[in-house]
Amino acid sequence: MAIATVNPATGQLVKSFEPISDSQIEEKIQRAVQTFPKFRSLSFAERAGMMKKAGDILESEKNELAVLMTTEMGKTLRSAVDEAAKCAWACRYYAEHAERMLADEVIATTASRSFVRYQPLGVILVVMPWNYPFWQVFRFIAPGLMGGNVGLLKHASNVPQCALKIEDVLRRAGFPEGAFQTLLIGSAKVDRLLDDPRIAAATLTGSEDAGIQVGMGAAKRVKKVVLELGGSDPFIVMPSANLTDAVATAVKARTANNGQSCIAAKRFIVAEKVADQFEREFVAAMQSLRLGDPFDASTDVGPLATADAVTSLHADVQKSVQAGARVLTGGKPADRPGNFYLPTVLTDVPKNSPAYCEEFFGPVASLFRVKNIDDAIRIANDTRFGLGASAWTNDAHEQERFTNELDAGMVFINQMVASDPRVPFGGVKRSGYGRELSVYGIREFMNIKTVWVK
Repeated sequence: MAIATVNPATGQLVKSFEPISDSQIEEKIQRAVQTFPKFRSLSFAERAGMMKKAGDILESEKNELAVLMTTEMGKTLRSAVDEAAKCAWACRYYAEHAERMLADEVIATTASRSFVRYQPLGVILVVMPWNYPFWQVFRFIAPGLMGGNVGLLKHASNVPQCALKIEDVLRRAGFPEGAFQTLLIGSAKVDRLLDDPRIAAATLTGSEDAGIQVGMGAAKRVKKVVLELGGSDPFIVMPSANLTDAVATAVKARTANNGQSCIAAKRFIVAEKVADQFEREFVAAMQSLRLGDPFDASTDVGPLATADAVTSLHADVQKSVQAGARVLTGGKPADRPGNFYLPTVLTDVPKNSPAYCEEFFGPVASLFRVKNIDDAIRIANDTRFGLGASAWTNDAHEQERFTNELDAGMVFINQMVASDPRVPFGGVKRSGYGRELSVYGIREFMNIKTVWVK
């Protein structure tokens, strides 16, 4: 893929970039290596001052940053503003809490003193996707840099201006030049970077295939890696749920970020007792969404990020229909310029279809009817993914069963799945391993060192 900004709403090329040369890559790695010893030796208070400043810049410039995000990947402008503000929150959260999270932990043993000390690993390769072009990156930056690590960013090739702007924000916040640098390179260069002994570890958010490649590459070099991959998140609705809230949230959970989110609800599993009402109201709400210019405040759903994304999504919808699924609304690209796909609801989804087992990255929902909670849990877990799950019930026993029995890294009851700096983020099965955010995220790229003093 060319490194370029192509407006998803129009298909027009905005700006293209030449990949940096091998010698420029070497310069950036050397700069990171040279920066790390000095940066790790700074006090938490010194790093926190820079991180708070980064948060201030993100907050004060959120409207300008939002324009850049919307131009490059098509999210609605208001959601892009919210994304910039969320990045500011993460910066402030870790500036305030990192020192406590990484304080020495005393362990009771027979030693005179025994404790755990957390120390940074070094240069971390950060491979990130386009769908949340700022937030995904700051999920590493805020904990990673507060822990004393430094980063090299290989961002998605369709959001190069966001990648460069993130580096600019950090420099203006006072971080040394080598603390976080953007590499404008293609995916083919990632394995070579993993092979470099100066790079200590890697983190990737992206597709299942990308995660497999980076995971294998890191394993060959015995390097730590955190993988946050795809999801086919269930959204379960039981008879005791508040159906009005469940429907409204279901629409938001499927179409947020134009349906391009790993934690978007994708499979809607509804108890038969309330299935007719849920289907009727859910389909009507999806039909009422306004598709259009993401810069228009009245737009609910903007374009997909690329033309290829529309082609791939529609091919999977067609395969599902050919296998027996029924289209209740939508089911095709919008008849207009740009990468638009109609909000879609499928039902009677057969097990051998993409709508049953694949991650649909766009505003397409699969609807299932179940007799009871056992069926709901069975279908929810019948996927190779295990990122998030949302279950709607006011029955305490059902809440406990969903909490215990859903195969997911995150279970949200009576709320859609969301990321939050205060709680760990990540999945199981083919959704990856490791955690971002919270105390667990900041410790992923630390040497958890045992110290025993006799």
